[in-house]
Amino acid sequence: MATADDVTRIATALEGTMVAPHMDRTAFKVRRIYATLAADGNTANLKLLPDEQQLKCLTHPAAFAPVNGGWGQQGWTTLTLTELTPDELEDALKIAWMHGAAKKPAR
Repeated sequence: MATADDVTRIATALEGTMVAPHMDRTAFKVRRIYATLAADGNTANLKLLPDEQQLKCLTHPAAFAPVNGGWGQQGWTTLTLTELTPDELEDALKIAWMHGAAKKPAR
């Protein structure tokens, strides 16, 4: 079972990650925020691509769910930490970190 401490440990080990408050959550960011941890430590939200989100939600629905509303349609995904192993959490955080580290395409 993954924990809030696992989120912090794994995320801060990813290159360039900074930690900052974000509303009532703790945010992890590189160029952009790629993950947030709920104050109660039970869930985290990660930025995935919509197709990555869909796959995670289909293959592990107890652990992954789209964030409600428009944020979820953009790929933001809620993780229930108790439903994940630390290795599964690490894999998901690394995917989100890549999205947070990528340069935005030129307009």
